[in-house]
Amino acid sequence: MKYLNSGLVSQAVKAGAVVAALVLSTSAGHAQARPFAGFDGAWSGNGTVSLSDGSTERLRCRAMYQIDSTGLALKQTLRCASDSYKFDLASDVTSHGDHITGSWSETNRNISGSLLGTAGSGRIDLTVESAGFTASLTLRTTGNRQTVQISSKGDIRGVSITMVKG
Repeated sequence: MKYLNSGLVSQAVKAGAVVAALVLSTSAGHAQARPFAGFDGAWSGNGTVSLSDGSTERLRCRAMYQIDSTGLALKQTLRCASDSYKFDLASDVTSHGDHITGSWSETNRNISGSLLGTAGSGRIDLTVESAGFTASLTLRTTGNRQTVQISSKGDIRGVSITMVKG
């Protein structure tokens, strides 16, 4: 009986180890399946915009990120203004593994297009396109701090923004 009990205990320990490994791997996979973690909520801050004429202006910005209950879809608005310039970006993004796709629009210039990129570990890297326009966009979030970098060959040559959550 003692041998049987120690064999049962050994099997129970092995079974427990297998269950723990499955739970941990599911949790790790679940964390990777939420590429927009940390982005949700309201953000505000300052930055600069560099225009095609060589001028640079200071910006005031606000962003809002809404993540759906699955963690795989993101709606974003980014509104920035300087004394003489403003832009209003909106995007809808969906994650497909480690890649993301979606659409974007800028209401002040009445342009819209598609986007393609990657997201995860507090970072989103995108290429945004429309007819005659291409830009790259990088968002990095660490805790309650976020940086946004945009570069293009259009009227807006570059945008650099630092925001905080809340």
